[in-house]
Amino acid sequence: MSGLPTLPGWLDLELGLLFATTLFAFATVFGLLNVLGGRDPLAERIRTVSHRRPSRLRTTAGPRETGKKNEAMSQIMRRTVERLNLMRSQQATKIADHLARAGWRRPDAVVVYLFCKVCMPFVFGGIAAIFLMGFGLFNLSPRTQLVISLASILLGSYAPELYIRNAATKRANEIRKVMPDALDLLVVCTEAGLALDAALDRVAREIGASSAAMADELSHTVLELRFMPERRKALERLARRSEVPGIQALVNTLIQTERFGTPLGQSLRVLSAEMRTQRLVRAEEKAARLPAIMTIPLIVFILPTLFVVLMGPAILDMIDMFAGL
Repeated sequence: MSGLPTLPGWLDLELGLLFATTLFAFATVFGLLNVLGGRDPLAERIRTVSHRRPSRLRTTAGPRETGKKNEAMSQIMRRTVERLNLMRSQQATKIADHLARAGWRRPDAVVVYLFCKVCMPFVFGGIAAIFLMGFGLFNLSPRTQLVISLASILLGSYAPELYIRNAATKRANEIRKVMPDALDLLVVCTEAGLALDAALDRVAREIGASSAAMADELSHTVLELRFMPERRKALERLARRSEVPGIQALVNTLIQTERFGTPLGQSLRVLSAEMRTQRLVRAEEKAARLPAIMTIPLIVFILPTLFVVLMGPAILDMIDMFAGL
């Protein structure tokens, strides 16, 4: 045993395990961010040739050129997911649609998501176990440490899903807010004589400064309208990507207009008026809920202060009066 190398005095086994686990966690997160943010050369070429995407558009799923390290990380993720047969599950299509709603439309987005679902429980659970059981932080009982470690594993399992759901909700809210303005621009473009794909392209370029998500959806729909043999499928894909009622109403209006030959500008003008009325109704509902929301802060914070200000001098005078007796 004397011939084996010994650890330095300042480095013990627990510190080494903590350092290795932390390094592995940072490497995993850094690799996932690089892969998710990688560029796809084919999509970049489509944007360059079409010259149609807004110049200020930036999306979370925007492709970037990947280096050798990113390609190696992507291959590791794909092999891990394929060995576990996760891509063959029936939920793969649902996961792809869910990622598309959040703006992640890369071909390997499902692979990265499933890899995160597999690795994150081990990362969260390992870090919690080392901090609680290895170093004995907070002086907790073994049963409590075990419960916290299991809760960390559960949190790591649901962390990717919560992140994607939050991103999809933010994207849907952003699209919902700018929907009336986009419809107004679309009405102006169609009444000026532009075709549907040209009008959507013009709106995407104009709306890109205020809403990158809306511009990305419209510009992606323009590419699909030009490349797909059936325009209806491209519009239906737009409605499936974004679960926004305004987008679905727009798609239904465009499909019915193309099927029955009704004037596009008139239909869009009616839809735009309905969207603005709905936004006004939502604002009035929020204003009507404001008194009920302000009741609790009024009782907890304002009324006690008011009582102190009004009754404080009278109480002090009564104290002085009784003290004089």
